[in-house]
Amino acid sequence: MLQRHTCYECINWPLVACVCARSPAALLRRGSRVFFSVNCHVHSSGGVTSKEHYKIVVLGGGSGGITMGARMKRKIGAENVAIVEPSEMHYYQPIWTLVGAGAKIITSSGRPTASVIPPGVKWVKSRVMNIDPKNNTVFTDSGHKISYDYLIVALGLQLHYEKIKGLPEGFEHPKIGSNYSLQTVEKTWTALQNFKEGNAIFSFPNTPVKCAGAPQKIMYLSDAFLRKTGKRSKANIIYNTSLPVLFGVKKYADALWEIVKSRHIDVNLRHNLIEVRADRREAVFEDLDRPGESKVFEYEMLHVTPPMGPPAVLKGSSLEDHAGWLDVNKHTLQHNKYANVFGIGDCTNLPTSKTAAAVAAQSSVLQRTITKVMKKDKPDKEYDGYTSCPLVTSYNTVILAEFDYNGQPLETFPVDQSKESRIMYHMKADIMPHLYWHGLLKGLWGGPGPYRKLMHLGMK
Repeated sequence: MLQRHTCYECINWPLVACVCARSPAALLRRGSRVFFSVNCHVHSSGGVTSKEHYKIVVLGGGSGGITMGARMKRKIGAENVAIVEPSEMHYYQPIWTLVGAGAKIITSSGRPTASVIPPGVKWVKSRVMNIDPKNNTVFTDSGHKISYDYLIVALGLQLHYEKIKGLPEGFEHPKIGSNYSLQTVEKTWTALQNFKEGNAIFSFPNTPVKCAGAPQKIMYLSDAFLRKTGKRSKANIIYNTSLPVLFGVKKYADALWEIVKSRHIDVNLRHNLIEVRADRREAVFEDLDRPGESKVFEYEMLHVTPPMGPPAVLKGSSLEDHAGWLDVNKHTLQHNKYANVFGIGDCTNLPTSKTAAAVAAQSSVLQRTITKVMKKDKPDKEYDGYTSCPLVTSYNTVILAEFDYNGQPLETFPVDQSKESRIMYHMKADIMPHLYWHGLLKGLWGGPGPYRKLMHLGMK
């Protein structure tokens, strides 16, 4: 039986025992160690030794952490910036939707962390264990402490498969997968390929999630695959979501309802997955509108979107809000209590969808905010909540949802983006990954705002 543990090469929180050595990604990870060893003159893999104080310390080496590291390097010099991140690999997770549907391979999603850390910036290859904002100090699992003048928290969020009874051990059984984990995304593709007849069920949890469109993207792709392979007539596709709506922005929700109806997909609102009986291929959902009532669904395929929550290290740090998320000003991204602390991305309590597109837009605002604070000036640029979700509806179409804090569409192109588009699919599958690696992570891409104004002749 697989044992739960923490595998820093796969993911930064406990999941299941490391099966990555048997996956296609293993070769890429082993290669990263070679890359890391020959780049040790630039990036440090151990604890802090020669220097324990940095002007800016960035916690987290995900999309938000790397892009802010790059931006701050250009602002104050590489020698004044440190990034604390334990993982040897960095993954472009949005592509996992296509990996789970067999349209991309897992190895295309990852690169060695050493290759994305901005050159010259200190990489502290450790895990954050404690944050003391009153004394401007961070403690790592390597036993060292790092002091800072300014702190950027970009720790992402945590997956909680264990909050669903029967998981994560249920992933040992066939017919079940999840596109939200490196260790389970290929299981989705296996389950889809091996589908014979019965229910194909897709869940959405009763918590905030990253990329809120992903749970139904794999549903539409599965529908397309089953049609292509002649199995759709034997499949009953079911989307059980905890939400009271199909999608949070009405314009796009209306378009998705039309797709759902035309493809004969069953949608059950306010249904939350609470148990998986993998040995019997049963999934138990609670009815959130009828407390105490639940329903058992048999499945031939089950895609699980796990409950998610804030980084555990924030608890008790005085940095968190009542729900545990980093408490920042929604417009400036500056912490509401500590003026020298800032946040970006999934770990924050910003009331917008948690996506890489949101990180891009936040990064340009945050750079401006920090620059102003360093000069003892008042931040003068505001984040409007821009986020984007490329809703993949087949193997060649996408609805590109873009919106702000108010749930109002904030579209970049002068077309109706609620319509399925082949061009938008190409952007999702081929252009956005390139923009991520060579634009966002280099600190050069701050979202499509300027281009939106150009596309709409300055009217947006």
